[in-house]
Amino acid sequence: MTNPLLETAGLPSFARIRPEHVTPAIDALLAEANAALELATSADTPATYEALSAVLDVATERLGRAWSAVGHLNAVADTPELRAAFNENLPKVTEFHTRLGADERLYAKYKAIASGPEAATLTPPRRRALDNAMRDFVLSGAELTGDAKRRFTEIQEEMAAIAQSYSEHVLDATDRFAEYVPAEALRGVPADVVQAARRDAEAEGREGHKLTLHAPRYLPVMQYAHDRSLRERLYRAYATRASELGPAELDNSSAMRRLLALRQEEAALLGYGNFAEVSLVRKMADTPAQVLDFLRDLARRARPYAERDLAELREFAARELGLADLQAWDMAFASEKLKEARYAFSDEEVKAYFTEPKVLEGLFRIIETLFEVAIRPDEAPVWHPSVRFARIERGAELVGQFYFDPYARAGKRPGAWMDDVRGRWRRPDGVLQTPVAHLVCNTAPPVAMNGRDRPALLTHDDVITLFHEFGHGLHHMLTRVDDIGVAGIAGVEWDAVELPSQFMENFCWEWDVVRRLTAHVDTGEPLPRALFDKMLAAKNFQSGLQMLRQIEFGLIDMRLHAEPEATDRIQQVVDEVRREVAVVVPPAFNRMQHTFSHIFAGGYCAGYYSYKWAEVLSADAYAAFEERAADGNVLDVATGRRYREAVLEAGGSRPALESFRAFRGREPRIDALLRHQGMG
Repeated sequence: MTNPLLETAGLPSFARIRPEHVTPAIDALLAEANAALELATSADTPATYEALSAVLDVATERLGRAWSAVGHLNAVADTPELRAAFNENLPKVTEFHTRLGADERLYAKYKAIASGPEAATLTPPRRRALDNAMRDFVLSGAELTGDAKRRFTEIQEEMAAIAQSYSEHVLDATDRFAEYVPAEALRGVPADVVQAARRDAEAEGREGHKLTLHAPRYLPVMQYAHDRSLRERLYRAYATRASELGPAELDNSSAMRRLLALRQEEAALLGYGNFAEVSLVRKMADTPAQVLDFLRDLARRARPYAERDLAELREFAARELGLADLQAWDMAFASEKLKEARYAFSDEEVKAYFTEPKVLEGLFRIIETLFEVAIRPDEAPVWHPSVRFARIERGAELVGQFYFDPYARAGKRPGAWMDDVRGRWRRPDGVLQTPVAHLVCNTAPPVAMNGRDRPALLTHDDVITLFHEFGHGLHHMLTRVDDIGVAGIAGVEWDAVELPSQFMENFCWEWDVVRRLTAHVDTGEPLPRALFDKMLAAKNFQSGLQMLRQIEFGLIDMRLHAEPEATDRIQQVVDEVRREVAVVVPPAFNRMQHTFSHIFAGGYCAGYYSYKWAEVLSADAYAAFEERAADGNVLDVATGRRYREAVLEAGGSRPALESFRAFRGREPRIDALLRHQGMG
């Protein structure tokens, strides 16, 4: 029986991959990769860039693609059997990559290239890739010896296992909760959400309506349900997921402490004072102090607006809703009511215009217009019937392809993300490998209403998220760099990687764009201009509160990783940051950090500030389109071409600041961000 995970020449055979394929495939690919490492470090392989790539990159990329497919399925189609297979192989894969990154023989080969005559002849992208490799060898422990090196390896393996456990606890704690309520408890909740909740209960043979902690169920209840006690119960369940206040076997408390301790130990082994310093070596920011100053400066600017937002909300809730003691579980409900009162529209009213087919059609039109490409349906094996596949072309040239997995479901991790299936690469045999991306969201699936099938409806926030993830995807797919280590998002500093994603969000606030994204689910009519104007007036509704919330997360993350003693006082650090910058302090039982997967199970440890850091860049980049807009049309092809060539196509082949300068002709400025947030 052919193992689909060993078929790495084309696209993954997702429909055929089974848990029992994982271990045999990974063992075989690890054996290949280990043999390639031995050959690469032997005298038979000369110390040249091409020779090392031909031997080592081919084998490690093949391993990486197979493991990526397993990891992706683990995130979007989790089963007990697949999880067991993933966890069985995670230590082996981690050990190999840790050993590869710290191999002193391989490091010596790269040092020989860097100091030899070939270095001067390398193309700029290859020189960048070589510089990154030299840096990463040091950060991977290649200069460590003896016990220190052995301990470094142990740390990497343990951290990988704990991060995976943390992520599983978040998924399981989210999936495990369900509450079944009668129709009267859902007074005020949108009809399509009520219908879906009833359908879910019926599927289990239960009475009433099934509520869960997945965003398409949880958020509408918090936003619209009149039943305050229901909102409180759901908020408490959501805010205490994977903590000591829930099932002991899902508690992430010890995982967080252990991860922080291991990261600090790793930093000490590498000669740094704390893990934040290690993290920033690969970023635009120079020091933890610089990041903290940046966040605190933003907090200072945002705080007056946040205080005004909260005062207005408290006054409205007391006067109009009878909520004199506004609580955390009232915030979304009261905010929605205030927005409806102030701007005379609701998110529910807007959602009826954003049908998924029309939104995708409009998004693709923007991409095709600005970046001079075409998006066409394509075919590939998928892991769920709702997943689509498409290709991006420029003329007759295939530029890239992507999978789009839009809907929330059991066994799928919460949130939205872009991940790579494979990167662009001019392979050593001369064949050009085109990039492929995963684009994953968690919106509500289509629901039949009154016996009629309807397309999925997106909130405007869902639309913004969709544009955000496609921005990441374009960064990955539109690259023209042929060296795999710096093509697309590879090699991009982490605090710049959000530039293309946040850049795309801006189009969701342009009338000429939005009118083409909309068609009412019942009438087919586009969004009325008057309703859009209300949305635009409400764009910066509570922007002060929202900015302070993101700054709060960034400060928590940076302090946890910059202060070695924070390992044993996580909750205290969280509380201290909230006292410093928050105007809305959550209840004492809130355990946000227990589901803060970005920093404990993702790539954002000591890097969550990147969202705000990159937003300065993205807002300033978008301002170039605003400056060229004629008659309200920001889809200026010439500006889009310059942005594509300077930022998207360059990928990680040069420092992000150089790419920004190449596009804007100057250093980034904060003015556009503050103006976009209504604080300028």
